[in-house]
Amino acid sequence: MGKYLPTEPYRGTRDFLPEEMSVRQQVFQRLYDVIEVFGYQRYDGPVLESTEIYEAKSSREIVEQQLYTLTDRGGRRLALRPEMTPSVARMIAGNLGRLTFPVRWYSHPNCFRYERPQRGRVREHWQINVDLFGSSSSAVEVEFIELIHAMMAALGATEDMYVLRMSDRVLLDAIFTEILEVAGEQRRQVAGLLDRWEKYPEDKLRADAEEIGLTESGFARLREVVQAGEEILPELSEQARAGSKLIEVMNSRVRDRIKVDPLIVRGFDYYTSTVFEVFDASPENRRSLFGGGRYDNLVGLYSAQAVPGFGFGMGDVTLMDFLSTHGLLPEPANKVDAVVIPTVQALFEPARAAAAQLRAAGVRTTTPLEPAKLGKEIGRADKAGARAVVIIGEQDHAEGKATVRDLVSGEQDRVALADIAHAVRKLL
Repeated sequence: MGKYLPTEPYRGTRDFLPEEMSVRQQVFQRLYDVIEVFGYQRYDGPVLESTEIYEAKSSREIVEQQLYTLTDRGGRRLALRPEMTPSVARMIAGNLGRLTFPVRWYSHPNCFRYERPQRGRVREHWQINVDLFGSSSSAVEVEFIELIHAMMAALGATEDMYVLRMSDRVLLDAIFTEILEVAGEQRRQVAGLLDRWEKYPEDKLRADAEEIGLTESGFARLREVVQAGEEILPELSEQARAGSKLIEVMNSRVRDRIKVDPLIVRGFDYYTSTVFEVFDASPENRRSLFGGGRYDNLVGLYSAQAVPGFGFGMGDVTLMDFLSTHGLLPEPANKVDAVVIPTVQALFEPARAAAAQLRAAGVRTTTPLEPAKLGKEIGRADKAGARAVVIIGEQDHAEGKATVRDLVSGEQDRVALADIAHAVRKLL
């Protein structure tokens, strides 16, 4: 006999069996409900996109190391989408004439990145994306702060379980220019150093700083900036602070729901102002959960019309890790509500008719596919999580009735076949 094919999925991808899928569906539906209450509408797009839309504005790490690419038969360079934001910007630009702004959209695509699989990182993930196009007002930031807290609350999270840390590219640029006195390519490198600040010990950070040409005094000043947090802001010029959306947010009603933090850099090149990340506050899982920010120039890749945007992506891997860490994962839903069991072969057709009646009433119902002992079928129904069994016996059927048994209490009643849906729904 030849060798069997492997049963494991491709490395970095996952199988979701029904119980796990039930948990995921419950989690995602709670998030959909909140997002839609805020007025966002769902959209979708292709999993294949032109490689150039990522080369234009995505992070270097994604473009140079993580893209899954291919060339089609027409010689076109394509990539499996590693993120959704360039796609939604393309869709907005392609439909400018028919859209009424502001546009509030959300999606839940699967995305692909060639990463080294580890906790929090896989090669295929699902990501809820929420975006608003068409407004430069800081009211957008305020709305997203409220939306994010509402989404977390819908999952059962309290605000002591996570921290929403927010920064601003405008202020960061001013810190580089006015305080650290770095410019050009070195600015990008220092931004990368800030992004790694909490991940490495100081001697490693100092060595990296030296490698990019930052002096010892420059590194010391960078450390002071990090330690100062929002206290560094008064040192910046009035012009820099006047151009910052974050300063406006700090003067709004949601001020106490964010932590101002210059360490929040975000790796994507398309961010133009406010950026944020949500972090788990648990010492067992102290890491970034998701993030996003303002991108006012991305639609400009496709159109001369300026369309400001703001959005974020919430990945399923870190989200599920967070819920698991805090004991917030829901229980899998029952597979079925009721099982209709005929006691003899001749009653299979009446059992199927009874099952159809229950399904029409919205009761998840199955029937056996072949004869078996009644006790065995009741045991299967109980194992499947059913609340009720409907037993179609010969005498009951001759009288136009069936026996409805509650598998929790063990109580049962004989009811008319026409009333079994009502009887079962009362148990549910």
